[in-house]
Amino acid sequence: MTQASAEYARPELLAEADWLEAHLDDPNVRVIDCATFDLYQKAHIKNAVGLRVNPVIKNADDTVHVMPPDQFAKLMGDLGVGPDTTVVTYDTAGGVPASRMWWALNYYGHTNAKVLNGGWEKWFHEGRPVSREIPKVSAPAFVPATNEDLLCPLDYGKSHVEDSKVLYLDMRSEGEWTGETTRGNKRSGHIPGAVHLEWTNFMNAEPNRTWKSAAELKALLDAAGVTPDREVITY
Repeated sequence: MTQASAEYARPELLAEADWLEAHLDDPNVRVIDCATFDLYQKAHIKNAVGLRVNPVIKNADDTVHVMPPDQFAKLMGDLGVGPDTTVVTYDTAGGVPASRMWWALNYYGHTNAKVLNGGWEKWFHEGRPVSREIPKVSAPAFVPATNEDLLCPLDYGKSHVEDSKVLYLDMRSEGEWTGETTRGNKRSGHIPGAVHLEWTNFMNAEPNRTWKSAAELKALLDAAGVTPDREVITY
């Protein structure tokens, strides 16, 4: 743990590069590369496993929603993730797919999960161990235990749009927030009353995109009105 990460309320949710390098050969640690599989095959962190499915963990039969329990349990088993495994996720896209995987693990009850601070870019630029070898892993039983508190149902969201105790935090790009970028959708814009903080504001500059300090993040959130007394729903 670095001095900077120790400032966070939950520093254990991030894995620093020094810690991960020291645990690369630990059989109880599973590193998951959340980039596309073709990028994984070109090079990845030593001993990492790669995703042969959609990197955002979407339902194969309904790409709007997260994988259902049976699909996610099979995926975790194929990746060698069991009930006692410490999972570290990373990607090549600033942490977005890695954070989605982290969320999905927590949603299905596996809270022993971390996101690599700085991702592939920082790891690679620091000359840490990389490989093209695809490791062989066992397939332990992964038993999902869904935590519904981590998900906002649509009906709940719609019924709390005008609730002053609920804050909607829009993490999308500026163009999506204003409606100038539709991404092929018939409707555009944002939820009424939401505040906008594009996810990139939480990260330090490229190429080694790491999370900003706890003090910087608090100032950013305070300025946007994201305070502990309100229930925050992100999208």
